[in-house]
Amino acid sequence: MKVALIGAGRVATNLAPALQRSGVEVVEIWSRSRASAEALANRLGCRAVWGNYDAVTRDADLYLLSLKDDALTEAIRQLHTGREQALFAHTAGSMPLSLFADAGHERGAVFYPLQTFSKERSVDFATVHFFVEAYREADAQLLSSLAASLTGSAQLVHRSTSALRRQLHLAAVFACNFANHCFAISDELLRECNLDFSVMLPLVEETVAKLHDLSPRDAQTGPAVRHDEQVMGLQRAMLLNRPDLQRLYTLLSEGIMRE
Repeated sequence: MKVALIGAGRVATNLAPALQRSGVEVVEIWSRSRASAEALANRLGCRAVWGNYDAVTRDADLYLLSLKDDALTEAIRQLHTGREQALFAHTAGSMPLSLFADAGHERGAVFYPLQTFSKERSVDFATVHFFVEAYREADAQLLSSLAASLTGSAQLVHRSTSALRRQLHLAAVFACNFANHCFAISDELLRECNLDFSVMLPLVEETVAKLHDLSPRDAQTGPAVRHDEQVMGLQRAMLLNRPDLQRLYTLLSEGIMRE
């Protein structure tokens, strides 16, 4: 299978090498930025193209779009001409399958890896759940097989719907993005007393490790779950000069106490 990656951001930077290792022929990397396209293409030993979509190959079997959500519709419209028979798939969590039909492309699909990606760190796809959606059953089977080759386990590959992916993505924002924002706040508070965030890592790691054995509600600890008003009052007072954090502290504490 010949695959062209449309995008060279965080998802593509992790996905493209993993596809290549699984035996897929990654023929091309496209990015708006020449530097981004060449940086990833040079790692893979494939062609780099950049700028508009005119130079994108018309010889790929699968065009995998890993772009910002608001760029997907225009990308599909521009890539459609001359590639009408090729399979297009995007990797976004919240964007619907219907984007392809809306743009006039009949072979649309979604290839969504439920993971957080950074360019600076390689993801182990052996632990990643994939959610696949397609107009055609044959395309869904093809992408499911591709995902299974990346993970090494068909049990990590799931058929999905656009509504299910939206719910998954929302849940992921709470579990990952909002949790990481809380880590950033913790880091800021520690820096105020000249401590490094590394002192929190054993605590964070044990918090996550417990979730393999306990539900999040059963694993909850801290002053709010104990309804310890004295400690919570003291900590709210410590945030008096940061009303934004004080409001967040109060909202989160109230949520924990309602569980």
